[in-house]
Amino acid sequence: MARRALGPATLRVAVAVRRALAEHAPGGQPLLVACSGGADSLALAAGVAEAVRQQPRPARVLVVDHGLQPGSAEAAADAVGRCRGLGLPGTVVRVRVEGPGGPEASARDARHRALLAEAGVDDAVVLLGHTLDDQAEQVLLGLARGSGPRSLAGMAVRRGPLLRPLLGLRRADTEACCRELGLQPWQDPTNADPALTRARVRHRVLPLLEAELGPGLAEALARTADLCRRDAEALDELAGRHRTEAEPLCADLLPLPPAVRHRVLRRWLLERGARQPGHDHVLAVDALLTSWRGQGPIDVPGVRVRRRDGRLTTS
Repeated sequence: MARRALGPATLRVAVAVRRALAEHAPGGQPLLVACSGGADSLALAAGVAEAVRQQPRPARVLVVDHGLQPGSAEAAADAVGRCRGLGLPGTVVRVRVEGPGGPEASARDARHRALLAEAGVDDAVVLLGHTLDDQAEQVLLGLARGSGPRSLAGMAVRRGPLLRPLLGLRRADTEACCRELGLQPWQDPTNADPALTRARVRHRVLPLLEAELGPGLAEALARTADLCRRDAEALDELAGRHRTEAEPLCADLLPLPPAVRHRVLRRWLLERGARQPGHDHVLAVDALLTSWRGQGPIDVPGVRVRRRDGRLTTS
């Protein structure tokens, strides 16, 4: 019996997945689909299932159970069942959410560790279901923090083993795809929790801005991320050409453009043992070059930086 034709939203998802695989993962590597059971990741799983039907390659689903809400184990099992119904085998892995940065950041870190560990088994590409809406939210959060172009660059389609095929689609597309396929997505209660900054951006800030500034704001923010990413990558490449010694000469660093010099200094701080040096730390160290008045050492998490005999040193 002939297969039913794909609905318009499902077709958009399938085309986005096929294009992303053709451009960013053409080598036939196994695919590992991260699925939460929400609309975005279920639609992604459907798109992957359609893609591998047309061009066979190993593909499977991993559902990460963070154990943060009652019934999370049942929701994870349901997500695996829905993916199997789409033709993709799947498993659940339970993680422990702990560490710095609050529950949202800790859950994200635990999830990524689990996905990368599972992908390492067969060198799989990890597919994530982030959409254009997620990208727009990321840019707004970066603007609110006063972040530089690297943060405003948002999420790349491909970075390392991670691949995000749906960054060009709206959340409405993934929700429509699930409706067309008769899939009932799981509604993560944290996505509507006003105590979480991202939830407030999603449900209050972005809709208000779109209502006041007109349609197309999310697309404009995503386009801003693309432009910032290109600029940041070019600056990173320029900074990468400047190799620093253990105790670099200030006279060698001072002529560099600030955007490049700051990147060189941040990389040098990390090489010397600094832990997540922020922009303020980099600017304070930069002042040892640009505003030298014999000032004392600069404390950066993990290291202390001082200027001595025309060089930067750490202790």
